[in-house]
Amino acid sequence: MTTPLKTLKTELTAELNAIISYWSNHTLDLENGGFIGQIDCNNHVNTTAEKGAVMHARILWAFAASFQITKDENQKAIAKRAFQYIKTNFYDTQFGGFYWSLTHDGFPKDTKNQIYALGFIIYGMAEYYAISNDTSALKIAIHLYQKIQEHSYDPVNKGYLEAFTRDWQPIEDLRLSEKDANEKKTMNTHLHIVEGYANLYKVWQDESLKNDIVELLTTIDVHFMNEETGHLHLFFDENWVEKKDVISYGHDIEAAWLLLQCAQIVGDENLIARYKKHALLIANATKEGIDTDGGLWYEFDPETNQMMAEKHSWPQAELLIGYFNAWELSGNQDYLDIVFKNWEFIQNHILDTQNGEWFWGINDDYSKMDKDKAGFWKCPYHNSRACIELIQRIPN
Repeated sequence: MTTPLKTLKTELTAELNAIISYWSNHTLDLENGGFIGQIDCNNHVNTTAEKGAVMHARILWAFAASFQITKDENQKAIAKRAFQYIKTNFYDTQFGGFYWSLTHDGFPKDTKNQIYALGFIIYGMAEYYAISNDTSALKIAIHLYQKIQEHSYDPVNKGYLEAFTRDWQPIEDLRLSEKDANEKKTMNTHLHIVEGYANLYKVWQDESLKNDIVELLTTIDVHFMNEETGHLHLFFDENWVEKKDVISYGHDIEAAWLLLQCAQIVGDENLIARYKKHALLIANATKEGIDTDGGLWYEFDPETNQMMAEKHSWPQAELLIGYFNAWELSGNQDYLDIVFKNWEFIQNHILDTQNGEWFWGINDDYSKMDKDKAGFWKCPYHNSRACIELIQRIPN
């Protein structure tokens, strides 16, 4: 007899294969190397779009991580392609950083060192090393860890600063994107530094790295967790003075499971206990952002009491893991029911059953958002990871 969980695992396995196939078949830039910088929601390719470090690092991670499940040698080969392109084109040989973006034909465009991007390069390099044993990938990850500690770490107030010029000097515009507050310390960057560090620790069990992960998880616990609301604080200055902002449901539920996983990787029992508590607290708080159709709204602005009436694809992927994780921790069937209903929402509204991959998202009237299918921010990261995490967690 097939159980709902076994059915879910079968469907997610098929979906992982579909996601990876899309990126294998549509995004390789056979003329200029690396991967196409932009494909719109109707699958129209923009061959002259800039190429982002985050996109390429996430592709590297996704293909290396999926290979560990599928053992498909073609996926390993594409991971190698991503690795070689990042190493050859994004690496700044003069100053030891990695460019934020390149022109379509592989030359430096935005040369800043955005710590968020460096965290993802560590994340991808560590995953690639795990499948390839290529020590040059491990060396890049360790090098970037040391660069972040040297330049971004705040030894006085703890935490990490957002961005620097190419030669590691202070920079005026610290933002990842125009919608972000221009502040020196952000939840988003701290989340993805610790994610990268923890993935590196899995393949390089260095004691200093472990201590830095423990301190980073403690810093996140102290400054970014709001135990009254169950939501995350998002933006601070260097002295941890908060700049009030929206509630980001996707980041909340992503942090709920990911920070616990990082604590488990380093085996710190106190932090594991803290983040188990946080995982359930955040899951309960995030319920306010789940619509009756099972989809998760994007953001809520407490100042105006307005919900941002869009359902982006990546928060749905994080919801799957976050609520599955909450069910594992508690045994409460309500959390698992949320997973099943959200997966149904994804199948009905987010999957592009005609052209492949996931739409960026939908508007409140269920029309698709006219944004990239693949691009600077749209990568096979959140969706493939949701499939991988649940495939690994659901028993055979």
